[in-house]
Amino acid sequence: MEPTFTFSPTLSKRERYEQFLSEYTVFIDGEDDWTTALANTAAALHDAFGFFWVGFYLVHDADWLHLGPFQGSVACSRIKRGRGVCGTAWAEARTLIVPDVDAFPGHIACSSLSRSEIVVPMLQDGTVIGVLDIDSDRLADFDDIDRAGLEPVLHHLLQTPASSALPRTCQQP
Repeated sequence: MEPTFTFSPTLSKRERYEQFLSEYTVFIDGEDDWTTALANTAAALHDAFGFFWVGFYLVHDADWLHLGPFQGSVACSRIKRGRGVCGTAWAEARTLIVPDVDAFPGHIACSSLSRSEIVVPMLQDGTVIGVLDIDSDRLADFDDIDRAGLEPVLHHLLQTPASSALPRTCQQP
């Protein structure tokens, strides 16, 4: 049975993330293909929350993130370590919430419509293997509730059988 990823309008943001996680875990459990798991995760988050852009950038080597599965408009295909929000989240191995992307030093504008952003690193055995990047077309659209809701989604994604067969291009040397 496919999850619906729809919420009652009376739920708080925190409750929507909790409901999403419970439906998502059933949906993704047992997936053994990494590309499929990433693609369906991006699609589920995009559909459930109506985010402007949702996608993954994967570590290709020691210096670059490469675009992975996403939902939204065409995006930057490569991001250097330490550059922009995604590259900085990777380099610092921490979630970054940017209320106004125009105020972020070195922001990479893949879309002029992006106004705020959250980037969550994907950690496996203490190493960043990629990042989840979510953009909004509204200022200050993300907060600690989003961080607290998205980090467990990635934790669960990295527990699926798909993560045990990560392509070598996603692993740092």
